Amino acid sequence: MKTEKEEAAADVSAMPFEKAMQELESIVGELEKGSVSLDESVRLYARGKALQERCEKLLAEAEARVEKITLGENGAPKGVAPLDVD
Repeated sequence: MKTEKEEAAADVSAMPFEKAMQELESIVGELEKGSVSLDESVRLYARGKALQERCEKLLAEAEARVEKITLGENGAPKGVAPLDVD
């Protein structure tokens, strides 16, 4: 038997960023309204947490791929280098 967290994350692992973010915004809206039962709030919160973790993972991956343009002595672009990650 799966835990609530496992169920909430089950179909999130392959979700694209935009879809995950859209669903997360919808969940936040529902929770802010306060019109759902306690059980439903807990389920929505677990789903929202899984979506948040997915979005953070995708953003970290995208950030790692970002490159910066390097300039030559004459100021013209000469290529790209990995983003300085501090």
